[in-house]
Amino acid sequence: MSLHKLLENFAIHDYLSLISIILAIYVAQYYYKYFTRVNPLPGPLPFPLFGNLFQFLFIFGANFRTFLIYNQKKYGDIYEVHLGIRRIMLNRAEYAEKLLMPSTKSQYMMRFPYNKGFAELGMMGKGLIANHDLKSWRYNRQFFNQAILAPKFTQEAIDWTNNLFNELESYWNKLYLKEEIIKENKNKLDFSGWLNRYTNDMIIALTTGERSYTMAGYFNIQGDEKAVHPQSIIDDSEKFVRAFRKHILGAPMFILVPPFVRHYVPFIKGRSEALLKNIGFIYQRMEAIIKRRRQEIENMPLDKPLSHDMLTSVITANTPRDINYVKTVEGEAMNRPMTDLEIRGIMFDAFIAGTDTTANMITFIIYHVAHNPDVKKKMLEEIDRIFQGDKTRPITEDDFHKLKYCEAIIKETNRVLPVLNMMVRCNQEPDEIAGYNWPAGTVFHVSAVTLHKHQDYWEEPEKFNPDRWMVKDFEPKKYSFVMFGGGLRICPGRKLAMIELICLMALLYRKYEIDLVDMKSPLKTVSTALTACPELFVKVKPRV
Repeated sequence: MSLHKLLENFAIHDYLSLISIILAIYVAQYYYKYFTRVNPLPGPLPFPLFGNLFQFLFIFGANFRTFLIYNQKKYGDIYEVHLGIRRIMLNRAEYAEKLLMPSTKSQYMMRFPYNKGFAELGMMGKGLIANHDLKSWRYNRQFFNQAILAPKFTQEAIDWTNNLFNELESYWNKLYLKEEIIKENKNKLDFSGWLNRYTNDMIIALTTGERSYTMAGYFNIQGDEKAVHPQSIIDDSEKFVRAFRKHILGAPMFILVPPFVRHYVPFIKGRSEALLKNIGFIYQRMEAIIKRRRQEIENMPLDKPLSHDMLTSVITANTPRDINYVKTVEGEAMNRPMTDLEIRGIMFDAFIAGTDTTANMITFIIYHVAHNPDVKKKMLEEIDRIFQGDKTRPITEDDFHKLKYCEAIIKETNRVLPVLNMMVRCNQEPDEIAGYNWPAGTVFHVSAVTLHKHQDYWEEPEKFNPDRWMVKDFEPKKYSFVMFGGGLRICPGRKLAMIELICLMALLYRKYEIDLVDMKSPLKTVSTALTACPELFVKVKPRV
């Protein structure tokens, strides 16, 4: 009898029985692999196909911060979760030592093995963040660092911080700082909303050398008065930045959700397709920016100086325009210019790493300073001592280096509420971690959320105390504070982030009184790979 005839004789209940048998076999196989896995660790029981996704979504509301804190308290300093793949969660500094060691001989250079989700997004093997190709990563890192650590780039960052703050002030002056508005108690604003736009405009300017006008767009929807910039330019900026925000919020789906679920479960399939379409738009826009700048550079005489933005630096790398010509990187030949695809990759990473991280950190700082009047008093004393009552002069690099208490506040804010929840590393060879022998390809997560408040490393870990960073010769236990990650994968933009944060604190607090609208309201946060503050309402008025 042919297969076709056989299937014709099947009744509906026969099909259901067959499906039930297949499912039973799959479930049995799934749990057989689970219960016979190497190094079984405590952790929430996973479900077939979905792993711990249901617990993460429906018990913890997709909030990674609360997920990490709860599981560490319940299961201890090493446990496992199953989100897309098995993940080993590490919550002690000692466990992180091998993963974060700053050595070129480290076998933990990869954040994760090949990932189908990131491959779908066009991110695998590109840029820095999701690049598992170590030769490509080293090449990209060399020219990223060359651009971002150059002294002229530092000065450019400080100049843009001043210039864009002046623009921000012009909008605030019209909306919130007029005397009659303050008297009528209408000087309320969403600080998070404004600073997200500020950092967007900042990183786009520093990365591409072109202006973005999302602050102007936000101003336009706050009242009747409109910004002087053409609406078409503003709309274009808004569309580009909204696309990046959508990607940042949606990309974790491609890591945590198995491919089958992304491709075939109706609601999730629709979201996945929308995110793929969204990133396609981002790539098209970035490629157009790169081509435009290449043309500008080609048309520029060789004896004329170029701008100091990242895009110009990486386009000219290893060309006659390059003043930092590099022939080798760690013994590997790197004496060729970057391709447009490589440039797009590191620009993409700069946008992702340089917007939400800084905006949310400054928002968290505002919240914690408001709740700690002694800290605020010391901060204002430092700022006033440096600026001597001058509330308008541009901030300089010398000022940046003097604002030590502001730096301590930033570190303490990140300790109690890190923006980056965890770091991911993958071993290339079998290795021992936390007393267990692990096969190659094991994925480890180092939890900043729990390390930064671990009672074994911090005195009064729940207390917000910037003074701990001002004690002479104070150094936290190695790897117990990982604000910018660690090892060779440490954030290359850390100096830029500190420039923005310290300078912004001085610009804001030397001139303005910033108070929370509701001191009793807890800080609103959402948390996936990053912890973000969707809104923080404050009242702002000039300091007297």
